[in-house]
Amino acid sequence: MKNMLTIISNALCRITGRNAGAQTVSELLIDLSEYVNLTSPAALALAQTQRQPPKPPPDNTRASATQLVSAQTDQLDRPGARVVVSRSFADFTSQATFDIKKCDLHRLEEGPPLKAEMTREQGLQYYRIMQTVRRMELKADQLYKQKIIRGFCHLYDGQEACAVGIEAAINPSDHLITAYRAHGYTYTRGVSIKEILAELTGRRGGVAKGKGGSMHMYAPHFYGGNGIVGAQVPLGAGIALACQYQGNDQLCVTLYGDGAANQGQLFESFNMAALWKLPCIFICENNKYGMGTSVERASASTDYYKRGDFIPGIRVDGMDVLCVREATKFAADHCRSGKGPIVMELQTYRYHGHSMSDPGVSYRTRDEIQEVRSKSDPITMLKERMLSNNMASVEEFKEIDIAIRKEVEEAAQFATSDPEPPLEELCNHIFSNDSALEVRGTNPWVKLKSVS
Repeated sequence: MKNMLTIISNALCRITGRNAGAQTVSELLIDLSEYVNLTSPAALALAQTQRQPPKPPPDNTRASATQLVSAQTDQLDRPGARVVVSRSFADFTSQATFDIKKCDLHRLEEGPPLKAEMTREQGLQYYRIMQTVRRMELKADQLYKQKIIRGFCHLYDGQEACAVGIEAAINPSDHLITAYRAHGYTYTRGVSIKEILAELTGRRGGVAKGKGGSMHMYAPHFYGGNGIVGAQVPLGAGIALACQYQGNDQLCVTLYGDGAANQGQLFESFNMAALWKLPCIFICENNKYGMGTSVERASASTDYYKRGDFIPGIRVDGMDVLCVREATKFAADHCRSGKGPIVMELQTYRYHGHSMSDPGVSYRTRDEIQEVRSKSDPITMLKERMLSNNMASVEEFKEIDIAIRKEVEEAAQFATSDPEPPLEELCNHIFSNDSALEVRGTNPWVKLKSVS
């Protein structure tokens, strides 16, 4: 079936002179219907009339002058040529307001708003980042199954709205630390796809020079994925203490999963953060399963947003990027105002298993996964919102998808061709700023040099 799609899509590409991007039957049908519509005599006549300058839109929907793009008609000479007429930015709604799900509150009189405003530029940016994370994780899945990526690998697809919504609500100078499901946050913190995939394959061009792997990637103000369950939570409280001590109006977002929510070190961190009123947002990404155990079987209370007891809490729809964004803004304002920490629970879902060694269907059904995909997928939800409010076109989303697939493929080629780090660099960077020292290897006779 896939080969047939490719053959038909490529044939359509040769006829129309456009890039072939159909990956599914529905996309192919869209391509075919557009071609038939746009090459009909009526469509050609319509295109001729559209050569005239378009009428200006109403004042309340008109974009700024710098955003306007004139309509262009590209007509090919050969028979059956396709006429493409691009739309002006002014044709689209520049901003819209959306209803979002009400958050459950703990020890709070008021919570985040029930409506969220989003501009067209913001929507396209959120879509682009979420789709990039999705494609990157699917490529990591492929490379792992080809045994190019080894070791532990925990994928983030399905949970993209959490990372994008959080980042949209905080500042780049704020701090973030998370668990081992960290690829999405590594990207949103500014690391390129190329560096992430190269780190997964253990190459020199990786963000940690190929020596950290899936669970240990870092960036400015990002303190990585942490492999020990729950261990990042007291570290996050310590980072928040540093923010308070320095008085820089920064905060720390400390993330953990529902599987870590019963760890004792969480409650110790909650206690100290509350006593000292630390600017820390503790976020539980509740994807319903800790490894292969459902939350109902692992926790006597699944109200993770109430686990702080004396700390205020919010439970949020973690599949809606706007809901996450507004809740995180609310939490950030709470912390920056000196009220101390706050606990957030993001109700989300992972499409893959716990890690690549987990098929993900022994403790849940395929129907359950498919139901979440069809009803609550964060990327589809955002796309449908924008389309239904005339904030973007189907073609525009397809062009973004094609560009992202190309970028991910190029990054994967780099990640499989870049050399591995040489043995003499194995022990480098043990200390961030120190003189060179000798490090014993696998036996007393093998010694390596460590350079900062």
